Amino acid sequence: NQLTQSTNALESSEELLEFAQHALDIKDEEEFTKAAKQIKDRVTMAPAFRLTMKPKASDNMTHLMVDFSQERQLLQGLRFLPVPRAPEIDVQDCMVMDNAVTIIWRMPVEDSKIDHYILEYRKTNHEGLARVKDEHQWEIVDNIKSTEYTLTGLKFDSKFMNFRVRACNKAAAGDYSDPVTLETRAFNFNFDSTSSHLNLKVEESSVEWDPQGGKALDSKVKGKENKGSAHLTNLKNMTRSGTPSPKRASTVRSPAPRGGRDRFTGESYTVLGDTSIDSGQHYWEVKALKDCKSYSIGVAFKNLGKFDQLGKTNNTWCIHVNNWLQNSFAAKHNNKAKTLEMAVPERIGVYCDIDGGQLSFYNAESKQLLHSFKTKFTQPVMPAFM
Repeated sequence: NQLTQSTNALESSEELLEFAQHALDIKDEEEFTKAAKQIKDRVTMAPAFRLTMKPKASDNMTHLMVDFSQERQLLQGLRFLPVPRAPEIDVQDCMVMDNAVTIIWRMPVEDSKIDHYILEYRKTNHEGLARVKDEHQWEIVDNIKSTEYTLTGLKFDSKFMNFRVRACNKAAAGDYSDPVTLETRAFNFNFDSTSSHLNLKVEESSVEWDPQGGKALDSKVKGKENKGSAHLTNLKNMTRSGTPSPKRASTVRSPAPRGGRDRFTGESYTVLGDTSIDSGQHYWEVKALKDCKSYSIGVAFKNLGKFDQLGKTNNTWCIHVNNWLQNSFAAKHNNKAKTLEMAVPERIGVYCDIDGGQLSFYNAESKQLLHSFKTKFTQPVMPAFM
């Protein structure tokens, strides 16, 4: 072994060193030359100069290597869920109506790994692309399982609303869709109590019969159609995104004191809205109480006479409901009536297109068309009830 070889080399070197030490004491030149030759030969053959040392420790680290091939194969077999792509909102299919907004979207590429969607919305008065910062914060609806959602019970007190959607799978939430802006400008009006008949109790959104309202007037109701008067309540407003006006809709709220407008009197129990319409498309709904026996719903020009009744003049259009002895349901204009062969809906929707010259009445629940007038509005009109 290397230790024995090294020991022998050391002993041989010590002997050679001792021999060389004695050679220094030789005085005879011939003897010294012989000794020198022996030293040279011994040095040449000395094991110390032919000794090859090898380290016992090896620099080979293979014995310390770990085989991860099995783990690598397992890792390569893993399939991670990709981040979902941003949805696309179908603006044409979205609907704004009856204080509700329906948002419909789709994925650009079908993704079966989508778990749910998150819808965010906020009110704004700015038209066009959504602003990064706005006076209103985003509100969130989470865990939507389908690609559409209807927000109900909204109050349309702003001109527009922004919407955006993001998709989520089990691992991550994707980017937001491009935000869209929908118009939510509602047609808001109240009943005008300053021009109504004294026997009517008129509040902002309801009308009731008040026999004690006019002391100087006979409290009995005359006329078949007006018997029992009208009990109208629960006024609701609605706008539609699918029917844009060719120009900006215009409404004008009349001043509260109507000095230039005489009160309706006699048998004209007409109640006007306090907002006139001179352009655009507008929609509102009316609901009658169950004990209401007779009522009319429509529009009228502002110059309606104080004795005029809805449907009996050329400047009023309405549908009339009579629930007295014989039920009747008719559309009336210019003292002409057309019987409507259908059930009276619980809520009636009124759609008025000033620019297009169209006045339509709908079943507010089923959206069934009840009747439609085609005319040319030469003056601003006002919601009218009787």
